[in-house]
Amino acid sequence: MSENIKLENQLCFPLYALSRQITALYRPHLEKLGLTYPQYLVMMVLWEHDSVTIKQLGELLWLDSGTLTPLLKRMEANNLLVRKRSAEDERLVDITITDKGEALQKEAEEISPFIKKGLNMSDVQIDDLRQQIKEILSKIIDEE
Repeated sequence: MSENIKLENQLCFPLYALSRQITALYRPHLEKLGLTYPQYLVMMVLWEHDSVTIKQLGELLWLDSGTLTPLLKRMEANNLLVRKRSAEDERLVDITITDKGEALQKEAEEISPFIKKGLNMSDVQIDDLRQQIKEILSKIIDEE
């Protein structure tokens, strides 16, 4: 068997497994908020920006509109956000946080310490890892 196809030699597998494990760390905290992990990502963008277009949201989360549309529909049905055609450009859809969505922010702020504890890493280690991952993503995206 070639070394190139051994599972232990792959970069993708530990990243995939790590992503699943980190998402699992979030799950019980997000369930209390009534959010899935992708919905939590959308809420973090809205807590930071209040209003964004679907295009901006897709760029920030690296998701396409086909993935975002059903997600946003469910979130709108739960009164977490409002989708509305832009007054300036009818081709754009603005996403705005609701009062109910805004109210979740305080509870969500308590999640990060639990995640850090679950990772059993220092702030410096987490920051270094985050930076390395961003650099890898940037290199991959620049080549596309």
